[in-house]
Amino acid sequence: MTSAQVDTDKAPEEGYERGLNSRQVQMIAIGGAIGVGLFLGAGANIAKAGPSIILMYALAGVIIFFIMRALGELLLYRPVSGSFAEYSREFLGPFFGYFTGWTYWLMWVVTGMAELTAAAIYIHYWFPDIPQWVSALVFLVLLFVANLISVKLFGEIEFWFSMVKVTAIIGMIVIGVGVLTLGFSQAGDTAAVSNLWEFDGFFPKGIGSSLMTLQGVMFAYLAVELVGVTAGESENPEKTLPKAINTLPWRIALFYVGALTVILAVVKWTEFAEGVSPFVEAFAVIGIPAGAGIVNFVVLTAALSSCNSGMYSTGRMLRTLADNGEAPRVFNKLSSTKTPAIGIAVSVVFMAIGVVLNYLVPEKAFGYVTSVATAAGIWTWLMILISHVLYRRKVVAGRLPASSFPAPGGSVCSYIAIAFLLFVTCLIAYDADARVCLYVMAGWAVALGIGWAVLRSRNPQITERPGEPEFEKIG
Repeated sequence: MTSAQVDTDKAPEEGYERGLNSRQVQMIAIGGAIGVGLFLGAGANIAKAGPSIILMYALAGVIIFFIMRALGELLLYRPVSGSFAEYSREFLGPFFGYFTGWTYWLMWVVTGMAELTAAAIYIHYWFPDIPQWVSALVFLVLLFVANLISVKLFGEIEFWFSMVKVTAIIGMIVIGVGVLTLGFSQAGDTAAVSNLWEFDGFFPKGIGSSLMTLQGVMFAYLAVELVGVTAGESENPEKTLPKAINTLPWRIALFYVGALTVILAVVKWTEFAEGVSPFVEAFAVIGIPAGAGIVNFVVLTAALSSCNSGMYSTGRMLRTLADNGEAPRVFNKLSSTKTPAIGIAVSVVFMAIGVVLNYLVPEKAFGYVTSVATAAGIWTWLMILISHVLYRRKVVAGRLPASSFPAPGGSVCSYIAIAFLLFVTCLIAYDADARVCLYVMAGWAVALGIGWAVLRSRNPQITERPGEPEFEKIG
């Protein structure tokens, strides 16, 4: 019996229903790699970097694959719903598990705040007479109810949200290739592959400006690690998780590199600006009458998909924290449908506060919220990578069993990814607008530090490091 089999057998003791089938897990993985960061955020990145933004998305995509292979090795060593928070606790100590769990919760709460507001704005495009707060509230309630009913319903909703996004991108690529090869549409005369280098070169604003877009590019990849949170509720994790992770490179190549290459060949990079979706601009230049409405619908599903995922993951993470005495015990309870209803409800309340805040504060608040989410995401990724390095050391030392899904190159790729994420953090610190998120994270760290001190004074056992599994019993 392999270690993966042993741990998979243990996982149901968490009490969750294994209601996510292979089809849903695959689409959750795909949807996690496609979000508002591509449909909207890419416009600002193109304006800053020109065609070289394609290379930035490809470079970041390689790092994301390294992160996901590291997570995949850990997941098949011990598939649990707490995922990276549990691995941080096991390999770095209880404080890091506590910090990672709460930080991932923060990431999804602030992302939910932004996405709900964005969804309301997209509805406003069709129904300008409906107040934005009404749309935001309706979406909040509908997704909340869906998450309470069952994990199967969550998986099905996420499947169809992802299907819409995938169909839109593939449609854009097919139409764009048709324009380039057959010359039809209003863009036929100006569309050419040479657009990728003719207007001041591939790096029109210099390599430095291109590198500065990496922080925005990394935001586009947030949530790709969500597949790790599904481990405790997947029907067959030892088969579905490796497949979902191994298909990541072609997904990034197609949905990011492929789509942006086609768009920038069809439309000159100088046509793009911050706040303008590259997909909207491309449809407009090509001359598709309903293009703006189509893209508006797609971006709406992307926002709702992100919010749906946020509700799912925050409830699970709060339950993991409560399980370890790092959050109120009430979050540990499961409803009759085996969902962490109380944790989801509390998270939704915080997301609702975000709707109010986003309504009251200036538009720049949206950018601040996304930068905070990026910083929290970078912390999560770093914890995955460091946990993986420490796990590999114990495997080599013979203290833990090898995973059935080892990362290629062992720890080498994890070290490369760690260096890259630290480099991106330095870029964030250098950017005057983006560095506000580092101040927020510093304040968050202080708050969590105080919370940890209180927990430790009330329950000193909380600081005890979990024991290692017996190798002989697992192997």
